[in-house]
Parts: sequence; structure tokens; C-alpha cells
Amino acid sequence: MVGYRGKLVYTVYRALTYGLSPLLYLHLQWRKLRGLEHPLRWQERLGRPSLSRPPGQLFWFHAVSLGEGMAAIPLIKYCVQRSPDTTILMTTTITSAFEVIKNRLPSGVIYQFAPFDTPAAMDAFLGSWKPNAIILMESELWPNLIMGASKNGIALALLNARMSEKSFNRWSGPVLLPLISLMLSQFSLIAPLSTMQAIRFQLLEAPPFIINFSGDLKYTVEEIGISEREVRSIEDLQLQLAHRQVWMASSIHKGEEEVVLGVHKVLVQMLPDMVTIIVPRYPHHGREIALELQKEGSNVALRSRHEKLMPGTNIYVVDTLGELKNLYRLSPIAVIGGSFLPGSAGHNISEAAAAGCAVLTGHNVGHFSHMVVEMQRLNPLSVLQVSGKSELEAALIKLFNDAKVLEARRLAAKQTFHALSSGVVADVWNLLDFHVFRRVF
Repeated sequence: MVGYRGKLVYTVYRALTYGLSPLLYLHLQWRKLRGLEHPLRWQERLGRPSLSRPPGQLFWFHAVSLGEGMAAIPLIKYCVQRSPDTTILMTTTITSAFEVIKNRLPSGVIYQFAPFDTPAAMDAFLGSWKPNAIILMESELWPNLIMGASKNGIALALLNARMSEKSFNRWSGPVLLPLISLMLSQFSLIAPLSTMQAIRFQLLEAPPFIINFSGDLKYTVEEIGISEREVRSIEDLQLQLAHRQVWMASSIHKGEEEVVLGVHKVLVQMLPDMVTIIVPRYPHHGREIALELQKEGSNVALRSRHEKLMPGTNIYVVDTLGELKNLYRLSPIAVIGGSFLPGSAGHNISEAAAAGCAVLTGHNVGHFSHMVVEMQRLNPLSVLQVSGKSELEAALIKLFNDAKVLEARRLAAKQTFHALSSGVVADVWNLLDFHVFRRVF
């Protein structure tokens, strides 16, 4: 009965998305005009490939944005090593993710934009690429994708599986529960981020035998080759920061700059030669911050303009993408944004920990709460959570004034990261091999 109701709800969803297809096409054109879609490859969003499918086995990895995509890259590289005759197709949705990830993938990996979850786009995509297995990252549960894969006998896996409380409440309602139950039953493997996430998937009636733990792929921070020009740029900035006390506020969301700049004004009174590095989540926000500060008469250096940190310049704004991992190495302290305002969901803290930063974050960390809890459980000094401006200010003052405390937190973060990241990729591969790939080969 539940299966019948799920199919009925899916039929309604498929009809609705079919009817909305013309509007989505107009929406796509509007996004293209605003620069939110690739000017030449936007038709990939309609399921129209820009390349031909090679012969042989093909695995499709899909991640919505930059963070999920970067987490998938080490696993993709491992897959290429273990199964060199298999073609890997990777898709993301967001253009900014495409621009960064395209230079990080191994040669031979095909990179496309993901199609809309409309019947025409998804059927065209699956018909063109004919993947033998689909590996989805985190929360990409799209009915036409999943049911289309099932119809075509394509194995499905969901890695770093998570579902927010809001999404869980929506899916668990009487109308949508039959649909999500039907969708989850099509998977061969669901690897949840935490016990809480596993419970949510079980409550949504995912078959218990497909739920297996493997570790968080966002711990898999790897050495990524950068160009000679990028190396020189980082080294040049490192020289400019030499002999100056530094802290970084990374992945800052709109509104959080008020907290960061408020703390900066206090710290710079105590440490006149200090530098605050601000790395907003979105580059355009960085340019807005720099413009406002310049209007107030502050001296600001903007990274996209290659501006230097001159004497008297205490704020460095990074309005570029894809550099965060290397920038963490220039600062002993990293404050991770997206965590200081109500409703925020946090950001990945593992890159800062891997670089040996003392890691601070707010309390609004959403699905990254499992990462904070894991790290603090192994070593309470590895992550410090603070509430708002006053607590952040006090914590930074203590770190700047006590070298032993700073060094202890830096060492704790790095050691904890290494403990949690060890063997994650191999563990995930083994799960995929047992539950998914053996169905294919």
C-alpha cells in the first residue's frame, strides 16, 4: 500500500515538473543573463551533453556546490586508480563550483553541469550518459533522478548523507512520506554523516541494511597542485604578513562582517600592526565590504586587485574563490563563519584544522555540528565555539596574549584532524565496492 501511494505521489510530481518545464527554461535564461549560468554550456542544465559518452562502464558523481564537490574529488581520484577502465562523469549545479573544480579533477574525468529534475532534462541526461552507477553527495534527493535511475537499472548511492531538521519534517508529513520512502528504497547504499542522520533516514523508512557508516569525506583535505603564479602570489602575501600578528575570518556570510569588524576595531587598538584577513563566502560580498570600509576611510587591500598590505593597512579582503585551503596556512587563527547568525548552517572546519590553525566557530553550525562534536570529543582544545562579538573578542585576545594557549589549540586541531581523516576514502570505496560496484561489474 505504501509503495502504491509513493508511486501515486511520484506520478503527481512528475506531471507537475513536466508542466513547469517551460517556466524553468525561462528561469534558466534569466539566470544566464545575470551571469548565474555558464554562457556557453547552459544547455547542459536541460540534459543536453556537450560531449559524447565514451564506451564502457561509467560512474556518475553528483554534488550540488563547491564544498560537496571538493569532498568528492579524493574519492574520484581513488576510483580512477582502482578502476582505471571506468569513465567518471562529475556534475555540479553552481557555476562558481564549476570554475574551481574543473582544474582539480584528474585527466579523463568528464565534467558537466547537472540537469534540472524535470522529466525531459533528466530522461535526456540519463539516456545520453547511461551511467552504470550514480553516487550522490549529501542531500541530493531528486525524484525524477532517483526514479529514472531505478527504471533504467542504475545502482544508486548517497554519500555523506544528511537531512536537515526542516527537510526531515517536510518529508515525514503524510503526503510526502510515501514518496521519500519509495525513493530511499531504490538506493543500494546510504552512508550517513552521523547517528542522528542515520536515525532520520530510518524514520523515513530507508531499508536498514543499506545504511552504513564510513566517515565524513569532508575530512579528506588533500594536497592540490596550484600553478606557479598562484604559488608566487601566496608566497608574496606570506612575506607581507611576516612579523605581523594575523587572524582570519573565513566563509563569512552577509551580516557577519559586523561581528568581524567590531572585533577587529578592538584588537587593532591593542595590536596596531595586526592584520585581519576576511574571506567572505561569496566574492561579490568581499567587494561590498571593501567598498564600505573605504568609504569610512579605512585602508583595505583587495586580493582580486593584487593590492599590497602597506604599513597602516590592517584589513585584507579575499574576493576570490578556491584559495581558502592555502590561505589558512598563512594564519595561526581561523574563525569559521556561517555560524554566528541565527539560522546559519556552519561551514567545513577541517581545512583550517588540517593547516594547523586554532579553530573558532559560532554555535549555529547546522549539519557541521557532528564534525564539531567529533573533534571536541577527541580533544576539547581542537575547536572553540563562541557566541557573538564579546566572546569572540575575549577568545582572540587570549590567543594573541598567550603563545602557549595558541600553540596548544593549533596542535590539538591538527592532530584531531589527522585522527579523523585517516582511512576515510578507502572506507568509503570499500562500501561502494561491496554495495554498489559489484552490482555493475
